[in-house]
Amino acid sequence: MDADTALELVKKGAALLFLDVPQHTLLGIDTQMFSVGPNFKGIKMIPPGPHIIYYSSSNRGGSEFSPMIGFFIDLNPSEVIIRKWDQRGERLVKVSEEEEERYTLAVQGLEFDRYLGPYTLSQFGEWKMLSNYITKSTIERIEPIGAEITVIHEPDILENSHKTVMEEALSEQLKRSKILISDDKLEKRGCYYTKIPRLIKQKGILGQELTFLNLDKTNLLESILMKDYGGVEDLLLAELQFAFVAFLMGQSLEAFLQWKAFINLLFGCTEATRKLKELLERSLGWVFQTENMGDGICYDEDDEFAPAVVMLDEPSDG
Repeated sequence: MDADTALELVKKGAALLFLDVPQHTLLGIDTQMFSVGPNFKGIKMIPPGPHIIYYSSSNRGGSEFSPMIGFFIDLNPSEVIIRKWDQRGERLVKVSEEEEERYTLAVQGLEFDRYLGPYTLSQFGEWKMLSNYITKSTIERIEPIGAEITVIHEPDILENSHKTVMEEALSEQLKRSKILISDDKLEKRGCYYTKIPRLIKQKGILGQELTFLNLDKTNLLESILMKDYGGVEDLLLAELQFAFVAFLMGQSLEAFLQWKAFINLLFGCTEATRKLKELLERSLGWVFQTENMGDGICYDEDDEFAPAVVMLDEPSDG
């Protein structure tokens, strides 16, 4: 990249100025991760729009790291966001209005330019694929009080949920680590995710009908779409992406459970999956090679989850 093009991107792109971040801290934006060196003071040439920032502090030798802390931001062109490392040595915090104004002018005057690492624009496409439905309103609707997303605030998330063996082990690990978490952190609330029931429970309907509603959750999906998203599918997809990114980059257990709930819901919609199949066949000309196994469900011939026919040994006369 020539100098004039780089200078233009610096001026038009947003910038993050991070002051006093300890060396060896892991710090990331979107799909890019940095290990903080002695001269690192932030990131420049950031495309406008939603992004996730996440970081993990380390010991002096850089061999052990604390749980990840993340937060979403929505950047305008040429905007400068300023954070500094707090006195407790734990996290990035906002600066005073006076400091913000002074440092913003310094960044715009290129006084910090040689200390700011460039955003890798070749990886921006990867981030857009993960976040193209996330908007500023998505962030404002879902983010927790204080904006921080971290497993540190989530020791009780698994308390009343159905857990796998690995989730049970993680729950016990979080309980044991509670004594290391200060009281002010325990008071933090998680994200404002949409509630997705694992099982459908309705009074006044026959058991057979209730079973059907739990086998095909199309009605539940449509109900959630209307009740929580006003019928706008993009809002549901935005929350799905928000949860996945918060889980993938922010290592949030709460986000993982929300993402899993979405996936279970979407893959449990037989009628909606059928309508989608018809739409793809009609509009895009897709051809699905399927085989009906006699149970009303069609499986791909090579589907590892399709039912298998097992020939039992004939009983012996003896």
